[in-house]
Amino acid sequence: MDAIKITNLTKSYGKARGIIGLNLSVPEGGFFGFIGPNGAGKSTTIRTLLGLISPTSGSAQVFGMDIVHEKEAILQRVGYLPSEAVFYSGMKVRDILKLSADLRKRDCSNEAKELCERLQLQPSRKVDDLSFGNRKKVAIVCALQHNPDLLVLDEPTGGLDPLMQREFFEVLRERNQGGTTIFLSSHILSEIQRNCTQAAIIREGRIIACDSVEALSRTSAKRVTVHGCVDIDGLKGIRDREEMENSVSFLYSGSMDDLLRVLSAGQVADLTVSEPDLEEIFFHYYEKDGKNI
Repeated sequence: MDAIKITNLTKSYGKARGIIGLNLSVPEGGFFGFIGPNGAGKSTTIRTLLGLISPTSGSAQVFGMDIVHEKEAILQRVGYLPSEAVFYSGMKVRDILKLSADLRKRDCSNEAKELCERLQLQPSRKVDDLSFGNRKKVAIVCALQHNPDLLVLDEPTGGLDPLMQREFFEVLRERNQGGTTIFLSSHILSEIQRNCTQAAIIREGRIIACDSVEALSRTSAKRVTVHGCVDIDGLKGIRDREEMENSVSFLYSGSMDDLLRVLSAGQVADLTVSEPDLEEIFFHYYEKDGKNI
C-alpha cells in the first residue's frame, strides 16, 4: 500500500496559483523528499493532504483513507511538523508536550523525555523565552513523541544548528528503519540528497520530476575545474561557468575529445572532473524549458 497517493490534486486561491493537477505516490516505509523553493507549492500540498485546507479538485489518500472524508482517522496516524510553529503564550515546554499528547489521548512522557535529551531541550523553560531553534525543537518533539506511522515535515531544520540537524536526521533514520514513512519537504537540497531515497521536484504548483534521488542526480554533464591558463571560449557544451583567479569551473556536456583538445592547447596546472551535485541539477530543472541536461 502507498502511504500517500495523490491524484490530479488541485488547490486554487481565487486567481492566485496554489497547486495544479498533482499526481504523486509515496510508498509505505519510504523516505521521500519534496523539493522546491519557497512559493513553489510545497506547504499548500501538505496542508491539503492533511485536511487543513480543502482541495479545489482531485483526490488524495493517506494509508488508503480519503483526505476529505477520513481526516480525523488520518491525523491519528500522522506526525506533522509545520514550517513555523506557534504555541500558547505562558506555557512551559513540558506543558506544551503534554497538551499535544493529551489531544491524542496518549501517554508520551517516556518518548518525550528521550527526545528532549537527544535534542538538548529543557522541558522546564517557558516557551516564550525560547529561541527560534529551540521552539523548532518543541515542534519536533510534538510531531514525533506519539510514534506516528507517517511523518510529514515541512522545512524541518530551520533554526537548528548543524549539530542538532545531524541528531535530528539520525532520529529520522532510526524511525524510518523501524517502518515509519517520512515525507520531507525542503528547499535545502543537501538534506534530500543525504537522507531520501526518492524525491519529487515541484515548480510553480506542478510536479516536474519524480524519481529516485539517484536517478534525479544522474546526468551526462560533468563538473570540470581547470587550474591554469586555458581558452575555453569556443568550446561547445559549457554552462554555469565560474571564473576564479587562474582557474575556471563549468558544467560540461559536450565532446570529451573537444575538451581534451582545448586543454592540451593551454597550460593546465591541475584538473578535476566530477559528477555535479543535486543542487546543480535542481537548478537546471527550474529552467524555463524544463529539459534535463
